[in-house]
Amino acid sequence: MSEVQKKKFVLSRLSLSRLEGVHPDLVKVVKRAIEITLQDFLVVEGIRTEEQCYINYGKGRTWEQCTAKGVPAKYAQPKLAKVTWLTNPLSSKHVTGKAVDLVPYPVDWNDLSKFNQVAQAMFAAAKELGVSIRWGADWDNDGKYREKGEYDSPHFEI
Repeated sequence: MSEVQKKKFVLSRLSLSRLEGVHPDLVKVVKRAIEITLQDFLVVEGIRTEEQCYINYGKGRTWEQCTAKGVPAKYAQPKLAKVTWLTNPLSSKHVTGKAVDLVPYPVDWNDLSKFNQVAQAMFAAAKELGVSIRWGADWDNDGKYREKGEYDSPHFEI
């Protein structure tokens, strides 16, 4: 370690509450990652409700597209950007507690290097704990970030 001491981070009460119901292996990885990270982060989502799945699916889709997938028409928001590419609105691993969304703190959605630092800590923690994870900025695990639609930098799943 350099002369500058590494800052220790801890999960806030809010982040810990957002881990409730998440798979225990993934919770262990997140808790270990915050201990070893060089970039503070927070948990923005763990378990996702059916309604939140509908809200997400409706973004960027018409009422016809929504109802065709069983999503009530009231969730259609065709003028917004899509936030999910799932063909089944309820198939997100967030629904089963096998995914979390983490963002660097303080939040800066445009500084991808901070998301990369969070990912480095997550992968180091997962390796240490023997848990296999996948990152939304590298779905195919080829080490090339944000290619071919791999833009979900906050997302980690088991």
